[in-house]
Amino acid sequence: MVQFHIQTDSDIPASTQLFNQIRFAIASRQFPPGHRLPSTRQLAMQTGLHRNTISKVYRQLENTGLVEAQAGSGIYVRALGNEGGNKLKSPILEEYPLANKIVQGSIDQLLGQGCTLNQARELLLAEIDWRLRCSARVVVTAPTEDIGVGELMAKELEQALRIPIQLVPMEQLGTFLDQISSGTVITSRYFIGEAESISAPRSVRVIPVDIYDYSQEIQLVGGLPKDSYLGLVSLSPGMLRSTEVIIHSIRGEDLLVMTALVSDEYKINSIVRSARTIFCDQPSFATVKAAINAAREDIIRPPQLICSENYIGSKSINLLKRELGLG
Repeated sequence: MVQFHIQTDSDIPASTQLFNQIRFAIASRQFPPGHRLPSTRQLAMQTGLHRNTISKVYRQLENTGLVEAQAGSGIYVRALGNEGGNKLKSPILEEYPLANKIVQGSIDQLLGQGCTLNQARELLLAEIDWRLRCSARVVVTAPTEDIGVGELMAKELEQALRIPIQLVPMEQLGTFLDQISSGTVITSRYFIGEAESISAPRSVRVIPVDIYDYSQEIQLVGGLPKDSYLGLVSLSPGMLRSTEVIIHSIRGEDLLVMTALVSDEYKINSIVRSARTIFCDQPSFATVKAAINAAREDIIRPPQLICSENYIGSKSINLLKRELGLG
């Protein structure tokens, strides 16, 4: 069970701490689609928060489109976009022996709904054709204020999928989609609600990606000595803000956390000279490493530099490969 930590003496409201931790658990797939969130009673016992506060956080999560309430059952993580990954493709049956059962099952379900065979054929072909057209144009989107995380996703997807990826700021997404006939929009779960609302009236599909769960990094943070200096360097200001809140929720005032964007040379040099440990993302690694090497004569003990894994989780990469027909 995911454990949530609330610092009661923090300047950050307890509801904000809990909201960010639950949103992180959803975005990193620790709470996967369909997962039932703990009851307000369970969370109250774990965190010490009032159940009304937890209910407020759940309503906030529902308003962002991440969860949905099912009457008499509870709060569940929404399955978004084309996450199922089980829609019919056109494989060679000898190579994929289970495909025949999948095809038959799909057709049986359509017939059970009252469709004729010709109608079922038309629906299946239309779906395949639409998905092929959507796969021809792949777009990553993120808000302008955090376009760094969009750059992070685009870089990783181009490397993993080996196809062109176009980065479009969220504020320009509607205008961009009006100019194309079809496409696939990819974004983090942090931004899925806004991306879906923009894309809904248009002939595109939206697929959310799950981020890496950073479990090893979180474990390292938990083991750092009290009053240690911890540096965070990233391409994304949003990642820095979220990470700082989560670290604060885990360690409170035990650690002094310093953050810097990869473009801020002055702050990076300050972090290199003060921090015991530095976490960075892949695009920031070379810059931070160079700053450490340049400062070696001025510092007694170089900081430990830890480069995190890719921002996007491996399950999401595999899902995208299937959805885009890349293997």
